[in-house]
Amino acid sequence: MDLFKKRSYVIIGFILTVFVVYIARLFYIQVLDTTYRQVADQNVIKKETLYPNRGLIYDRNGKLVVINDAIYEIHVIPRQVKELDTLLFCKLLSIDKTFFVEQLAKATADSRYRPYLFLKHINPQQYATFQEYLYRFPGFFGKIRMVRNYPYRAAAHVVGYISEVSPQQIKKNNYYVQGDYIGTNGLENTYEKVLRGVKGSKLIIVDKFNRELGPFDEGNYDTLAVSGLNLITSLDIELQKYAEDLMQNKKGSVVAIEPSTGEVLVMVSSPTYDPNLLSGRERGMYIKQFQHDTLMTLFNRPIMASQYPPGSTFKPLNAMIGLEEGTLNVNTGYPCSGGYHMGSITVGCHAHPAAGNLTQGIMHSCNAYFCYTFRNIVDQGKFHNMDEALGTWNEYLYSFGLGKKTGIDMPGELPGLVPTPKLYNKVYGKGRWKSSTIISLSIGQGEIGMTPLQLANYMAAIANRGYYYTPHLIKKIEGDTTDLLKPYRVKHVTKVSRHNFDPIVEGLYQTCEQGTGRIARIEGYQVCGKTGTAQNPHGKDHSVFVAFAPKENPKIAIAVFVENSGFGATYAAPIASLVMEKYLNDTIAAPRLPLEKRMLEADLIHPKVIAQKNEEQPGDIH
Repeated sequence: MDLFKKRSYVIIGFILTVFVVYIARLFYIQVLDTTYRQVADQNVIKKETLYPNRGLIYDRNGKLVVINDAIYEIHVIPRQVKELDTLLFCKLLSIDKTFFVEQLAKATADSRYRPYLFLKHINPQQYATFQEYLYRFPGFFGKIRMVRNYPYRAAAHVVGYISEVSPQQIKKNNYYVQGDYIGTNGLENTYEKVLRGVKGSKLIIVDKFNRELGPFDEGNYDTLAVSGLNLITSLDIELQKYAEDLMQNKKGSVVAIEPSTGEVLVMVSSPTYDPNLLSGRERGMYIKQFQHDTLMTLFNRPIMASQYPPGSTFKPLNAMIGLEEGTLNVNTGYPCSGGYHMGSITVGCHAHPAAGNLTQGIMHSCNAYFCYTFRNIVDQGKFHNMDEALGTWNEYLYSFGLGKKTGIDMPGELPGLVPTPKLYNKVYGKGRWKSSTIISLSIGQGEIGMTPLQLANYMAAIANRGYYYTPHLIKKIEGDTTDLLKPYRVKHVTKVSRHNFDPIVEGLYQTCEQGTGRIARIEGYQVCGKTGTAQNPHGKDHSVFVAFAPKENPKIAIAVFVENSGFGATYAAPIASLVMEKYLNDTIAAPRLPLEKRMLEADLIHPKVIAQKNEEQPGDIH
């Protein structure tokens, strides 16, 4: 019992001690320490968020692609707003009274105590003048923020843009508050956490007129903002701009990859636009305009146009599968009497010399040759049924990164289309389809679709003779200690053996030397390529070309789609070869300048009258 009493005394004593300490502390704060009384007398402590500089974006050669520019904003804390000269306020900021009333109502509805972005993108002169009168507008204060600027006016779909956070984004991530900016598309979105940095804050004593009197407690409670990390992209911005110029007034894509690393050198979606349009005060107007235009300007074709049929550019892959499966060899020849004929099935073909071997089959792009090749793959005796045959064929395609997302560091990528047995069983019924039913797959038509990025990556795998790296747009993140780019250094090996690439490469080389891709030859380099004419049920066929160069130790692999422009050699091949030549030589040889001029001036979008008008008044969309 005595022990229990002793414990009770200890507990009571502890409680009394704590109580005395708290009383003493409150006495000190309220009576002896004048700091808080001074703050109360001076009205308020204002917490100001310090926004970090967003990370810069460079190209592979150290050229600045995205920089920061200062903008000026006016914020308001509704609770602190007193009677003010509304007329003077509106005059200083060039706004009308209706806008003033509406914005203040929105701010009050959001929170009476929290700062609200009242007006953004004020020009420096207006901001300076407004600051002189700020003491007359209690509750309002100015803030300097950074927005993006794009010196090259290029690569809009790649770099993306930033925009003000939505209420939904704020609910999802409490890092953001109303008025903050966030990466909305492209690299700005993918690398948002890296680019945005870390906010800081400082406490400022202000008087009842909202005039700053100095830092609270000598800044001991302030935290510094930490700048975002800089990105070094894999883009060659000069080459990107050149490719965009070649694609001006055309719909389509250009994607170029460095085969040895998977680094994307060029990624063009055309039509494109000046990215600065989505950085200014009228960003919303341009967004709305682009969202409703018939050219689908905001549509990122290289990674989202997943239903492009690859056409004849797909033939080399069927040849490789045939070599690997043993149903084809380099000396195999097939007849072509104007096409492939099997019962009631006919796949037409253009006039060309007989394809007596594999090289000639690729070089002349013979449809019949590859129909026989495909049929012999899926009809070989080792397969018990078409489900098994097509499933095996699919596995080869998957190993080249087809039928799935490549994994590029860009939002919005689509996987492309690789038809499965399940699809054909659903359409035709299980066991009720055969090789002749799906023969169009042999020439890259039918139910198969690839994005331009997938096609370029497929070419990179051939250039490397059997492997590729996941395509990516960031080469380095300055200051990154977590190795975010590690996944892009993993080698992906295809299901085709190394030795079976050699005859394919030779066929692609001969295509550019004496076949359908002769227009793509570059003096001093062995170019390997394949033309394609992708059938389009909605209009004129698409012009397609894939290539890499040089033949040995390749430096660049490329895929070009030009929509509704006919044969592969008409537009896609010349554009691809000019981009490759520019990259390899940094210039275009004199004999090819007329070809360059023709590609630069070709307008496949606008009627002649509109094109002339655009020459007089160049637009921002090209």
